[in-house]
Amino acid sequence: MKKLSIVLLILMVMMAAFANGAKEQATPSKSISLWTYPIGGWGDDAKVKALTDAFTAETGIKVEVQYLTYADGDDKVNTAIAAKQAPDLIMEGPERLVANWGAKGYLVDMADLLDAGDRAELNQATLKACLTADGKLYEYPLVMTAHCMAINLDAFKAAGADKYVNLTTRTWTTDDFIKAVDALYKYYKAPVGAVFCGGQGGDQGTRVLVNSLYGGTFTDAAHTKYTWDSPENVKALKQLYEMPGIVYDPAIAGGDEINLFRNGTFKMAFCWNIAQQPLNDQKTDAGEQIVFMSFPAQNGVAQLNGGIWGFGIFDNGDAEKIEWAKQFVKFMCDGPKTADAVKTANYFAVRDVAGGQDISKIWADDATMNEYNVLMQYLGDYYQVTTGWATARTCWWNMLQAVGAGNDIAASVAKFAADANAAAAAGK
Repeated sequence: MKKLSIVLLILMVMMAAFANGAKEQATPSKSISLWTYPIGGWGDDAKVKALTDAFTAETGIKVEVQYLTYADGDDKVNTAIAAKQAPDLIMEGPERLVANWGAKGYLVDMADLLDAGDRAELNQATLKACLTADGKLYEYPLVMTAHCMAINLDAFKAAGADKYVNLTTRTWTTDDFIKAVDALYKYYKAPVGAVFCGGQGGDQGTRVLVNSLYGGTFTDAAHTKYTWDSPENVKALKQLYEMPGIVYDPAIAGGDEINLFRNGTFKMAFCWNIAQQPLNDQKTDAGEQIVFMSFPAQNGVAQLNGGIWGFGIFDNGDAEKIEWAKQFVKFMCDGPKTADAVKTANYFAVRDVAGGQDISKIWADDATMNEYNVLMQYLGDYYQVTTGWATARTCWWNMLQAVGAGNDIAASVAKFAADANAAAAAGK
């Protein structure tokens, strides 16, 4: 009897183990996927893993991350959407999440994540950019910044052009910009800046440069049409074309321009923001001082293009994964790791309070970030949510190429702006 009892006990243990194993196989582990563009340190696997590991430890939900580039990221996402294999989460800005994939019905409305407190705590301009006209939230914002330009201060001093910039307010007038470029060109006897137009990369720089010189705009205030075919913008494009110190270069995009600025080829860069500043310790490759600047404007105060980044959730038909993804969004944007998520992005938080914690002073010990804050007052309208945005961006750099090739400026501007507006009217 004793031996029989032992055998029965062993069989019972084995059956229990088998049952537990079958249960584990029948219940898949919690897992969601995140695709992220290189938004500061959110393109760095080690930094992102520290954040996702913290989320997994808190919730038991594993996060599989894929890193996109701006060169082919959109194509990868669109291909995945077409194949019904889109990721659960995507990190980027409203121009993609709200005006593109959200508008096309691919993303989940996250308005239920916003209570009255959230709506009060979030930067209002940022929140507006992430909401549709009918109140759908296709992007939950995490960080923001002001895009700007940069100058090689040592080069400006050598050419006697430093007198044309206000290093306290980081502003300058259109007339002073023209004088500075002329002084630099005479000193270096070579172009000192470029209207880069090899693609859409960094096009926020060329848009603000052209718009701000004579007070032009890119869209109307209601974000219903593109207005870059105005006399002010035509005048700006003509002014840039006629300056020997500025070239229209169809061989480079924003990233290439930055490299040429850092290696000393150019003395100014139109594709710049805070993410670039610490990377090179505020120095060019030759050790010359880099100073960030607002774009030139007739009255000296340009309306800068802002950057907003956050998370969207693809509607893949899995309600459970959507809920897990929402947990991730709140964890990063309004939870215990928001300060770390913001600092990883290396931009400014879109709120001062997250998860009940004050995060307004997370950059208090960073001299560069505090210094850069002077530009935030110059932020203009976030027009990148205008319908037809993807087409408009292509039309913009194609137009710059046409102008740079010597085609009639007014005719080129009219043609490509019309193409952009046709896409907007068609809802593309």
